[in-house]
Amino acid sequence: MSGLQEQTRHQCISCGINVAGSNAARFDCPECNYRIYRCAKCRKQSNLYQCKQCGFTGP
Repeated sequence: MSGLQEQTRHQCISCGINVAGSNAARFDCPECNYRIYRCAKCRKQSNLYQCKQCGFTGP
């Protein structure tokens, strides 16, 4: 996978912005280990997210 394609995959799961090179959180879903990215703004506002693989919802 090229570098450009890799960057576009890193989107905030809550708002969808590209988080490559930003102060984003990166963690695995507690239920299925799917990689989740969240931007600083959504983390600060405690916006909900839903795992795209298993449907787990978190703050």
